[in-house]
Amino acid sequence: MTHRKKTVPQRMCVICRNKVEKRRLTRFVRTSNGVFADSTGKQDGRGAYVCDAAACRDRAITTDVLGKALRYVLTDADRQRIREVVAS
Repeated sequence: MTHRKKTVPQRMCVICRNKVEKRRLTRFVRTSNGVFADSTGKQDGRGAYVCDAAACRDRAITTDVLGKALRYVLTDADRQRIREVVAS
């Protein structure tokens, strides 16, 4: 009997477009109340992933790349929440 090797889920960072393991990325989700970090990875809503690289996290805050991926215009409150997640 052969054993199958378990595959590790891969996702793409919306900023740098690199594919990495899902658990190494931060998922942001668009809800009816704005954009929030999804620590569970299972929250309802349109999601986008950002990797841990400092350049990607900075671009997620300062540019519209994350907003375009979520099909949403980021508000100042959304950017502040993203900034807090990035800092921690």
